[in-house]
Amino acid sequence: MTDHSSSAPFEALPNPRGGHVPFAHAALAQASQALDEQRDVARPLRQAVRTLCDAGWLAAARFADTLLLASPLALAANVPTPPPPGMPPRPAHDHDGPDDSRFREVFRDALTDLAAALDRHNLRELACSPTLYAHQRRLVEALAEHAPGVSLAYEDVALHGRPIAVAALHAQPTQRLAQARARFETALLPVLKLRQSNGNRASDALAQAAFGEMDACFAELTSDDPYDCWRLAGACARVLQRSTALWGDQDARRFYARCNLLMAEQARGLRVAPQSFVRTSLALLWRDYALFGAAAEDTADVELLHDYGLTVDWHVAGTQDSEALWEAESAQADALASRVAPMRDLGALVVNGNAYEDFLQTADAAMLALGTQARAVSLQPAGTPTDPAAALVAAEAAYRIGAAAWALGLGHVGLLADALGLAWRCTAHAAVAAGNRAGSTPAYGAQPSNAPDFDAIEQANEALRAMLHKVAAGVAQPDASATVRLLGAAISGAAGGVGAPAAPLAAR
Repeated sequence: MTDHSSSAPFEALPNPRGGHVPFAHAALAQASQALDEQRDVARPLRQAVRTLCDAGWLAAARFADTLLLASPLALAANVPTPPPPGMPPRPAHDHDGPDDSRFREVFRDALTDLAAALDRHNLRELACSPTLYAHQRRLVEALAEHAPGVSLAYEDVALHGRPIAVAALHAQPTQRLAQARARFETALLPVLKLRQSNGNRASDALAQAAFGEMDACFAELTSDDPYDCWRLAGACARVLQRSTALWGDQDARRFYARCNLLMAEQARGLRVAPQSFVRTSLALLWRDYALFGAAAEDTADVELLHDYGLTVDWHVAGTQDSEALWEAESAQADALASRVAPMRDLGALVVNGNAYEDFLQTADAAMLALGTQARAVSLQPAGTPTDPAAALVAAEAAYRIGAAAWALGLGHVGLLADALGLAWRCTAHAAVAAGNRAGSTPAYGAQPSNAPDFDAIEQANEALRAMLHKVAAGVAQPDASATVRLLGAAISGAAGGVGAPAAPLAAR
């Protein structure tokens, strides 16, 4: 294995049982050597992009693609040339170009840290790591100087390729919404001014009181609809406040300011939250849980993430010393796992034999549950409502496959399984909403909510089964992006009138 001298403070723990993408490692090593020798960097980077895409490591492939786009700038940067022996350095002249050698180092650091991150085999870290995103953002900012309009948001990386459910902004009584907006704006001002504070206790207490008031506004506006936008906003806000010590408070201030604008849009009649807001909120909510895992007290947030097609691992409590020991010994554990069990080649991906067999057992049991629920729905008479409990069982089965696939490194399988879990989850909530509408008067501002087209769910279910059969046969996983897009279109299309108020699912 190539030795990468990265000193980047990666956030998540490494995954010694995860898969390897050896051709991508080799391609990145060739790119690094080519950069040192002022040779073609693009060719090995293109190979790395293709290989990572084949393996389903889509976040890493996007990073490598950003490096590919930025490679001409890195090669064009000035390379300091030492003077001949006995000669003084050449003095600078007016016609000399700008010193852009700094970008060369930025590029080199990004290349080195991507290679080091691949060694950790943690696909969620590759997608959600603020360290890796910061590298990409610096590269994109340099590209934007030559191609105005080029940009990269955090959610573009973290949620790359994932379908997202639609979030609703339900109609509110005019007076209640106006009062909530006024309270929110009044509380927002000290939060925005916190940028200039020196961290004294009085200003911190004022900010915390303001955060509490704004969170109370979220709670007041939230309906029983699982896809109510303010339910998502409230959860995101809580997590941002808890993570201030890790990432600073800039994300929280920006988020609350955006919520203020969204309340104004809701007052003017907006009933569907912009997808950009939903994606930003989800990415920020998912970030800490994806990197560090969830604890028992985080169950409500984990359920919300499931409602939007995202899964997390449950965090095993440990001390800082134990986690540091795991981090330090991950390379030895990886090497030991490779020696103890035979390696299996799945196209571009190489996986540990024992982890591979464990994945197949998990997937087989989960696909049995998925198939049972799909057959039960398909045999129902037309117009018969879907059993929400059965749909939830199917969703959890899909999520189990997704979580196991992400752990092994099967990115294409994980992406499709999570999208399928989302579709079944939307089906369950729509069934509950339909039952509530049939048995009671709709609440103020209620809108009809429909389940995703079952044909799309059935096609995705069969596509996932076919993918798993190929993996079990030792064949490379196919690209599932087309199926995921069709499923995402079905999920979005079901929200013709999004988000009817529904009671929480008792089966949760």
